[in-house]
Amino acid sequence: MRLKFHCPHIFGLFVVIAALFAPPRVLATDQIADVPAWLQTHVGEGENRIAQLVLQRARVLYRRKTSEGVVKNPCYFAMDATRPHNDGELGRRFYIVCEPKRWFRAIPAGHGAGRNLKGIADFANGRRCAKNFGNAEDSKLTAGGAYVTGETKSSFKGYYRVSGKRDVALVRTFIQFDGEGETANARQRAIGGHEAVTLKNLCLRKKANSPFANQEGYVPFGMQANYAGGRSEGCTSWSSSDARQILALVKNHPTTLYIYPSAADVDAIAQLVASGRSRSHDELYWNASCLKEIGAPKFWSQEALEPLLAQYGRDHPASPPRPLPNCNKP
Repeated sequence: MRLKFHCPHIFGLFVVIAALFAPPRVLATDQIADVPAWLQTHVGEGENRIAQLVLQRARVLYRRKTSEGVVKNPCYFAMDATRPHNDGELGRRFYIVCEPKRWFRAIPAGHGAGRNLKGIADFANGRRCAKNFGNAEDSKLTAGGAYVTGETKSSFKGYYRVSGKRDVALVRTFIQFDGEGETANARQRAIGGHEAVTLKNLCLRKKANSPFANQEGYVPFGMQANYAGGRSEGCTSWSSSDARQILALVKNHPTTLYIYPSAADVDAIAQLVASGRSRSHDELYWNASCLKEIGAPKFWSQEALEPLLAQYGRDHPASPPRPLPNCNKP
């Protein structure tokens, strides 16, 4: 049965999915063989497990960077952005691996939301599964590939009320990522990791004794919004408790992060779905549930997408920033 790219037959799609998850014939067996037994128990595609190919890529990157002297951290990270968020549950798709300590943990993390440039291009992602990936600036897309964690920077976002009349300052720490190859523009894109929390409905309130107050003695005040496991603007986001743990691991101790899928992975899966081929491929993987949902993924390259973003910006110029209102005024 032959599949057409623009209208995949459901049976053909199931054939493709079955092929993707058939046991690979040869998959860097020397690298698989040296995975310690305790870590092998965490390999798989079920909940709280890491796909074999994702782990393999993460270990190769970590070993390369340690051999280069870039990384000395005993732990490394991986992320599988093909995994879904299930209804009512956050998908555990970010992995912390500390082999010397025989320690493995899977935690929730968000994927890039993308954007819908109406009339030009739609590369928006739903909350459950990511269909679109890319490395263009201002695309708000996840770009898979190799990263190394860099410096951290903390910034004050404002105050919010937690209980009674107690106000708490939200100071969010950002971990910069440095990429290579297709992720080399991570700094230009301000791609990194941070706590999945922000403030909404901001207004200014008098708080002259605050170290964050402006010259007139005012500070931003808003409502806390937590989006752990949801969508981000292209960064990797974690819950507050997970973010604190990750920050403690990497502060002044850089390590590697491999985010799956790369551009080549996205293109290979899209081609396989379009062709309807029923044979397995040695190094192809995608989460079956999400692949059925999205049909076929797409990678939006920097070269292809940035001109469209620029055109949209010219057609829809941003409004000048408006000063925050006073909280005490209607």
